[in-house]
Amino acid sequence: MSDLLRSIRERLPHMNPKERSLAEFIADHPQLVVRLGITELADQAQTSAATVSRFCKSFHAGGFAGLKMQLATELAQQPPAESYQDIVAGNTLESIVAAMEANHIRSISDTSRLLDPKQLARALDALRGAGQIDIYGVATSGVVAQDFYQKLVRIGKRANAFSDPHMQVTSASNLGPSDTAFAISYSGETPETIDALRCAKERGAVTVSLTKFGPTTLSSLADIPLYTSSLEEGMRRGDMASRIAQLHVVDILFTGLVSESFDTYVPKLELSYQMVKKYRKEKGR
Repeated sequence: MSDLLRSIRERLPHMNPKERSLAEFIADHPQLVVRLGITELADQAQTSAATVSRFCKSFHAGGFAGLKMQLATELAQQPPAESYQDIVAGNTLESIVAAMEANHIRSISDTSRLLDPKQLARALDALRGAGQIDIYGVATSGVVAQDFYQKLVRIGKRANAFSDPHMQVTSASNLGPSDTAFAISYSGETPETIDALRCAKERGAVTVSLTKFGPTTLSSLADIPLYTSSLEEGMRRGDMASRIAQLHVVDILFTGLVSESFDTYVPKLELSYQMVKKYRKEKGR
């Protein structure tokens, strides 16, 4: 652990609640903090910009810019973290199991910390009231889009998931103000997904994005941007932890929908289960 991070942790017991919330966020996400502005950090740590400024001065960092520079310098001098391990030749099966567990747990934890309850609530409002829900995503994000689509269909929502770029834009062109478009892209720079969301926005639909944390083209287009952990840099060959993070957000949204309208959606879930069970049995006769 770096000298600054060690000092922050050592002083945690003596901090007031707002400072402690900020200190814990910095200590848990130093790589993320160096990419945030002071207002963004205050929002993520659920405190104020004034508290961030006072905090930086108390550690003699010369302001927020100084704190970020000190963090970045110390992080650059550290050996690579054990979490988010990449694929390595010749790993034992036991080490692979441990690495995947660590990657996925951290991805979920980091993503949970990044989620803004207000934006989640807005996304739920948009999904709940939508006459039609379009879900866009290609490659691994397309798999996540299909997962969300299957969940929504089970509770009777009118939804479609598209990976084909022509079908994405074709469907988006038929959306309107009463509809919602949900676009998924870890990078936030997938051209096909950007085009589809831009088309949906032009048609007046409510637009939601799910990208890695930070400024991206896709999130800048969306009315409601949602974010997953952006710390998976070495894992891009498999899109492993990022896929788990996206599924985590999808599960939160789906559970939120069902929980809010429990008496409406749970019977539909049960009916869909029973009907599939009934007709699979009949096919097996």
